[in-house]
Order: sequence, then C-alpha cells, then structure tokens
Amino acid sequence: MNESNQKKPSTAGVIAEEIIKASAEPNLESLMTALEDTSKTTSTKAARIVEEIAARKPDLMVSYIEKLINLLSSDQSRVVQTCANALPHIARIAPAKVAKHLDLLTNTFDSLSEIGKDGAVRTFVALCNASIAYQKRLIDVLERALSGADGKTLQRWTDLILPVLKGEPHAQARAEVERRLNDIPRPIAKKIAESLGIHLRPLRT
Repeated sequence: MNESNQKKPSTAGVIAEEIIKASAEPNLESLMTALEDTSKTTSTKAARIVEEIAARKPDLMVSYIEKLINLLSSDQSRVVQTCANALPHIARIAPAKVAKHLDLLTNTFDSLSEIGKDGAVRTFVALCNASIAYQKRLIDVLERALSGADGKTLQRWTDLILPVLKGEPHAQARAEVERRLNDIPRPIAKKIAESLGIHLRPLRT
C-alpha cells in the first residue's frame, strides 16, 4: 500500500502513546481533571486522549475507576462516550478493582443516558465473564437493562449478555428477553428468536 494512502495516527492517539511510553502520571492526572472542564473544547480533547489510553493500556486507568463511573453522568456526551468505552477495558484486566465500585455503577444505571447505559452493560458483561460470583450480583441490573431496552438495543445486549451467563442468571436473563419479544418490532423480535432457537407466536388478528 502506498504510504500516502495509509491512515495516519490521530493526534489523540499520538499523545496517548507518548503518555503510555513515558508512564506520565502527571499528564494523565491533568487529562482526567480536564474531563470535568466546563469548556466543551477542553473536555472533548481530553476525552479523546483518555479513550486512546484506556484502549491501549487500561491498567494505567485503574486508579480512576470511580471518576470514570461518576463521569458517565456528565452532561458532555463525548466525555460519557469515553467513560463508557474505557470501563469495559478496565473491567477485563482488573475486574476486582471495578467490582469495588459496583454499588455506585448499579445505583446510577437507571439515570444514565443511552451511551452511558451501553457502557455500563458492557462493563457488567466483562465482570460476568470474569466470575460467576459477579453474575449473581449483577443479574438484577441486567434484567432491568433488558426490560427497558428498545428493540435494536435489546438485540445487541442479548448477544452480549446471554453468552457470558451461566445457570440461574442465564435463565433469568433469557426469560426477560423472551418476555420482551412481543413488545418490540417484529423483524427484530424474529432475529432475537432465531438466535435463541425459538419460534415466535403468531400475532393475534
């Protein structure tokens, strides 16, 4: 491929890589503070870099788990997106550290935006994949998530949640998904039903 056609790294990616290579804690601390800046320009710039760091070196973000959870409620959508994408990365490599803040995350779940909820669900999935003990702690909030999701979101979350659950948590989540099939658009319900290996009941005329 011609070099001129190769995608150049983003500015945020370049800065993130520099911070990672230098293990520059003061710079990361400044970025985390900037996420709360009232200037949208400042917080957005910081959010892009933080997201790159979390994707490449999530262990650097472990000490900021509580802040990331709190910022899922930010009124800056780009900051919410960064936190929603960062937390699942951290949960995969440090589930016990994230689990220490489960009460905070589950208690705020219902008030989050759609982006925030999606990040929370992906974080819950990472924890459930790590230990069945987390599955038992999280099944209630996962059921709430499934019960309140629109059709497309229900399909996506079903594909994420059900494969990682075992035993009773799996049965509970699956039952909630099946209960929702008559509440959502028929084409989406058919796709979910096919993935579950069941047939939809004919619509009443």
